[in-house]
Amino acid sequence: MPKDTLFLLPPGFAANGQREFCPECAELWGVISWYPALKETLDIVYVAIDHPRAQITSLLGDGRHNAPTLVLHEGSPRGEGVTYSESNGRAFLPSARSIARHLAALHGTPVPRGH
Repeated sequence: MPKDTLFLLPPGFAANGQREFCPECAELWGVISWYPALKETLDIVYVAIDHPRAQITSLLGDGRHNAPTLVLHEGSPRGEGVTYSESNGRAFLPSARSIARHLAALHGTPVPRGH
């Protein structure tokens, strides 16, 4: 069965002369660690900090390389009340909060508080 693909930056990377992490990617890892069954529903792919991120742009087109991004597979269900973006005929979500709302709508996890 095809899975949606979640693109994340690795837990730590070199940038700006220091070791850094992506707060939005860490937020999603937190959700996945709280609800480990979610990991089985996703193909998780790490991408490098450098742009362009070919693994994402090859699916969504130039200029679309944000991480985290969730790219839905063809025929993947969509969550009620979640706003999806479209590019190259693919639905995707380009932020941790929208991805968490999608996962909540499809898998029954709690929704993120706030915006």
